[in-house]
Amino acid sequence: MRVLPVGDDALLVEVSSGEQAEALHAELLRRRAEGSLRVRELVPAARTVLLDGLADPARLASELTATDLPPVPPRAREVIELPVRYDGPDLADVAAHWGVAEREVARIHAGTEFRVAFCGFAPGFGYLTGLPPRYDVPRRATPRTAVPAGAVALAGPYTGVYPRSSPGGWQLIGTTDSVLWDHTRVPASLLSPGARVRFVPVGELVDDV
Repeated sequence: MRVLPVGDDALLVEVSSGEQAEALHAELLRRRAEGSLRVRELVPAARTVLLDGLADPARLASELTATDLPPVPPRAREVIELPVRYDGPDLADVAAHWGVAEREVARIHAGTEFRVAFCGFAPGFGYLTGLPPRYDVPRRATPRTAVPAGAVALAGPYTGVYPRSSPGGWQLIGTTDSVLWDHTRVPASLLSPGARVRFVPVGELVDDV
């Protein structure tokens, strides 16, 4: 674990894996809930956690470097289900990269329970882990200038859903009508770090998944 100062009242904690980042974030949330950690904001990422709004960051930095991380806590009971049509324009490319048929991509993806590792890129966008490393896929060599809202996509070890139309270089394998971000909803984001997620196939390919 490496702890770096950020400005006057923040720390950036670097760890060696996504699993450790999830475990650290969960532990810091637990400490904040019990009152032993006073922090304004906790922001997890792929291998870091940012703690912002600390009264004494130097003292906490010393404590964190001496901390043994507990394992990632058990997953929450509720599973968020996202209906998906496996109709993405990159489905054939992903199938070729995996060495399977397109229907098998849908079966594997829909048969996986995902966990939101962290959020970022755009409001409501979650980085979901769960697929085995052999199913990692590269980003597209040429990003698209506009990816439609609801596109279900893969990049590296992550699955994500574009909450709104935006440029993007992920491999698009499907589409969902679920609303990932709604500022009138509480909370506005459907996905949050630690949430369990499953993709439920609809339409074509459903009989084979």
